[in-house]
Amino acid sequence: MRQIVLDTETTGLSTGQGHRIIEIGAIELVNRRLTGREFHRFLNPERDIDEGAERVHGISRADLETAPRFQEVADELLDFIKDAELVIHNAEFDVGFLEHELELMKHTRPSITEHAQVLDTLSLARELHPGQRNSLDALCKRYEVDASNRDLHGALIDADLLARVYLAMTGGQTALFLDESEANGREQERGVAIRTSRPDLDLVVVRASEAENAAHEAMLEKLREAGECVWDRLDGTRQAAK
Repeated sequence: MRQIVLDTETTGLSTGQGHRIIEIGAIELVNRRLTGREFHRFLNPERDIDEGAERVHGISRADLETAPRFQEVADELLDFIKDAELVIHNAEFDVGFLEHELELMKHTRPSITEHAQVLDTLSLARELHPGQRNSLDALCKRYEVDASNRDLHGALIDADLLARVYLAMTGGQTALFLDESEANGREQERGVAIRTSRPDLDLVVVRASEAENAAHEAMLEKLREAGECVWDRLDGTRQAAK
């Protein structure tokens, strides 16, 4: 199974106001393991960046003057995500911007779903944690994914964090590289800690009350009257094990 965890940074919040993508970061997972393959590009948006957006990602228009335009990297991006499942947090936002860019360049297939499937981890998180905060920051804290080196938002940094959150959220498998020899160098370069196991959980043990124990024993008596009580056999196994 091939998945691409993807994130973007933009000049603002709305394509309707003419905002554009300025950074794309994407990381490949195969069978729930990092392969080390990435797609990362800064892009010249050919317009100003909103002050609010710049405070979030720290990227100025001057930083992007020599960067390529979206249309110059579009084919490479679409080839990278081809036939994969895109894992995106708040997918409606990122997919909307990607499709807007494809429409601006008059691409013959501007719909992202013509190139890849899409999984929205925000929707998934809301199903798993209803009524709770489900931003990427909140999920990193909930699943103890180390985000200490993330001072500002960045597409590649956020894609890396999302990959680890997604793996923890969907079964706890660690985000290990297929080629273990590459792991330490790549992870140290990004400043992201490798988690090799899920932390122990502090479970609360609730003891049955006397009334609950009595009700349980009464139910077992009814089962004994009807025939063999499997619970007695289990208790005998436990006693023998001791």
